[in-house]
Amino acid sequence: MKNIFLVWLLVSVNLIYSQKTKDKISISFENSTRISVINAIEKQTDYHFYYLEKWIGSSLISGDYKDIHITALLDEIFKNTVLNYYISPEHKVILTRSILIHDSLHNAFFKTKKSVQNEDVKTPFFKEELSEKNGKVSVVRIGREKKYSKQKTFILSGYVKNNTTKEALANVAILIEGKNIYTTTNSKGYYTIKLPSGVNYITLKALGVEDYNKRVVIYDNGKLNFYLNESLEALSEVVVKVNKDKNVIRAVTGVTQIKVAEIKNIPLILGERDLLKVATTLPGISNAGEGASGFNVRGGKEDQNLILLDEGVIYNPVHFFGIFSAINPFTTGNVNIYKGSIPAEYGGRLSSVFDIATKNGNNKDFAAEVSIGPVTSNITLEVPIVKDKSSFLIGGRATYSDWILKSLDEKSLKNSSASFYDIIAKYNHKISKKTSIETTGYYSRDVFSITSDSLFSYSNRLLTLKLSHSFNNKNKGNIILTNSVYKFNIGYDGGIDNNFDLNYKINETQLKFNMKYLYSDTHKFDYGVSTKLYIINPGDINPESSGSIIKPLNIPQEQAVESAIYISDKFKLSDKFMFNLGVRYSMYSALGEASQRVFKEGFPRTEETVVDVLTFDKNEVVKTYGGPEVRASARYLFSPSFSMKASFNSSYQYIHMLSTNTTISPTDTWKLSNLNIKPQQGNQYSLGLYKNFTDDMYEFSVEGFYKKSSNIIDYKVGADLLLKESVETEILQGEGKAYGLEFLLKKTRGKFNGWLGYTYSRSLFKLDSKFSEERINNGAYFSSNYDKPHDVSLVVNYKITKRFSFSANASYQTGRPVTFPIGNYMFNGSEHVLYSNRNEFRIPDYYRLDLGFNMEGNHKIKKFTHSFWNISIYNVLGRNNPYSVFFVTENGQIKAKQSSIFSVPIPTLTFNFKF
Repeated sequence: MKNIFLVWLLVSVNLIYSQKTKDKISISFENSTRISVINAIEKQTDYHFYYLEKWIGSSLISGDYKDIHITALLDEIFKNTVLNYYISPEHKVILTRSILIHDSLHNAFFKTKKSVQNEDVKTPFFKEELSEKNGKVSVVRIGREKKYSKQKTFILSGYVKNNTTKEALANVAILIEGKNIYTTTNSKGYYTIKLPSGVNYITLKALGVEDYNKRVVIYDNGKLNFYLNESLEALSEVVVKVNKDKNVIRAVTGVTQIKVAEIKNIPLILGERDLLKVATTLPGISNAGEGASGFNVRGGKEDQNLILLDEGVIYNPVHFFGIFSAINPFTTGNVNIYKGSIPAEYGGRLSSVFDIATKNGNNKDFAAEVSIGPVTSNITLEVPIVKDKSSFLIGGRATYSDWILKSLDEKSLKNSSASFYDIIAKYNHKISKKTSIETTGYYSRDVFSITSDSLFSYSNRLLTLKLSHSFNNKNKGNIILTNSVYKFNIGYDGGIDNNFDLNYKINETQLKFNMKYLYSDTHKFDYGVSTKLYIINPGDINPESSGSIIKPLNIPQEQAVESAIYISDKFKLSDKFMFNLGVRYSMYSALGEASQRVFKEGFPRTEETVVDVLTFDKNEVVKTYGGPEVRASARYLFSPSFSMKASFNSSYQYIHMLSTNTTISPTDTWKLSNLNIKPQQGNQYSLGLYKNFTDDMYEFSVEGFYKKSSNIIDYKVGADLLLKESVETEILQGEGKAYGLEFLLKKTRGKFNGWLGYTYSRSLFKLDSKFSEERINNGAYFSSNYDKPHDVSLVVNYKITKRFSFSANASYQTGRPVTFPIGNYMFNGSEHVLYSNRNEFRIPDYYRLDLGFNMEGNHKIKKFTHSFWNISIYNVLGRNNPYSVFFVTENGQIKAKQSSIFSVPIPTLTFNFKF
């Protein structure tokens, strides 16, 4: 009795037979396992069950049945499971998972081959196979096969999550091998897919996670959830390849994208990751020399480049005399450089657009990245504000760089000092699925003293606000408000009688409205309007003490409005032909309050030839300029990996940088077009071939360009520009032309990767006039200061292991042009120097080799920090590359002198970590 009571207590089974028949049974059970019910049936009947216990499970069931047929009872017991059964004539019950056991041939077996094709013939067994890529693949069964069922497809649904963080994974591709069936997860990680009954081999793929394989046997609608492991490659910042053949297929020329993850291995000066320095290793982009500020793109001047940070203008994008970029690489998301096909929405510059976008902060988890180097330190923090909706990113850099100046060869700089810092903050918020807002603030400041009695400083300040909205599937747009301020100051303390303080400031405010309209698969329109207000304080100088002999001077403020309207169409004529056609109409008005000089016709512009001074009231229009700017490009596709492209661009530039230095200086000023200074205008033509090899592992391109410009700014000999009220008397405007060929061979992946770039280009100016004092080199074309015909760059990286890599950066450039003294002569009893034609000679050629060794920490996922060490040597060969050549008179003789920036190898150790 005790044993019977225990059995009843544990399994709650009570069998009551009103009659014992062959196929019917009465049974009741409560909160019992299926195995205990099976055992009870075996004890009370002559049925015997055969199964694997691991199939049955331990869930509890209850029931009360009287005179129920054995098959009906088994259907009830195995309901909501994947178990099927087969009953033999000997009362043997064989349990199977999902499939049915058939004891007779299907009717289709006896039909012709033609009729069999329309029959639903189900195979009761399938062969477990091994995946060539992933070894043995696990099997999961959904539902069970039903007798006489004619349903051929079933719905499988569920969600996909990160196995570590348990966060939902969006845009995971779910593919069915051998069948044209696929789907993707939605923004919350859920999916639904329709599968044919039977065996399906499923593969899940997504960026940042490991591929996952599963064999699913489905005979009913059901649910299946997946948990995917993070991919270890994501921790080493490998750039994942997307947009296959993008460089070949797009109908644009001269567009370069810098991927931030790629530049950390490139050895650069003092271990700094420098986006803009990396840009100069690409064809068509150069600068005047080592440590030079500014960039020359396809033979254009430094002021012809529009540098944008989150749509706001950065007027001086460098620190420390051009050695460092003022753009923080840790906070940068992507960089697009347009040097050929400039989009119609951009204007105001002739040569290029550097479109730099700050990345959004992590809106899920707190993250940080820190870099410690010999000269600068950098820290970036990413803070979620509202999870999955908003985040705050802040990054800052500072230097402890005075020791660099003390190590330079130039003796006059050894007692100098310099420091800089920059800070950037960005907040982004998803207001709804269709609306988002972003705001960015940026500030940088440099302070340096070249001599003990002068203190120089300059700063950039930037504020941007962007509101984006998707109206529907075809229309979306944004409104952008930006404000940019650049200013510099010179404080001189040379004595009580000549102390002074000099200031300069430019303030630019812009409002833009951009729209995108997806008219069809053939036509995609971009259109919009913009307007900006320039306010320039050309400078003022004030004495710093009551006894100073310096007289106060304040150059009157300048202001102007520049507006534009644009529209462009990405037009796909056929699979081979694609066009990108756009037009931009820009309008510019110089505004008062202002005074404009009128010069006597037929005479050179000098103080003596002024015949009238026109005055304009506040906001009165002084002079208006404007015109259409055409942006057109086309692509012809020879094959999916080989194309030819051509483009034409025309632009107006209404603002000019005034500088008599070879390169950009912190004290350079900007001047607005007015009654006497015309806007620059340029036309560029380009043609190129683009070819990818070995499944896009190798990219090759060759592109030629020709550029013609008018009203290019230059200066009279001995021009005085700073704090000059009649600066138009020092300025010359002439023609410019540039032409060249650019070659790029790039290996995008593999242990050995990098690129080789070569540019042959010429940049020439022509300043002709009927007046000798306004004519340079007798009115013939001459080389610009940055005309360097040959430019070669090689950047390579070799991965020794997943953690260790070797990198190198080699460059060669033709020496830039200079003007040399070629003799002397006597005039009115005095000796004078005779100079060559402007830029007739060249300084020695430039070449440099940098080497680097990179060490990453282990790639364990569950780590508090992930580290990266960089050991680099800049200028390994110790090449004494000349920065400039100048001439001095010693003992009555003219002698040439050469100055260099870095004439010895400079080793650097940098440590980076993030968490």
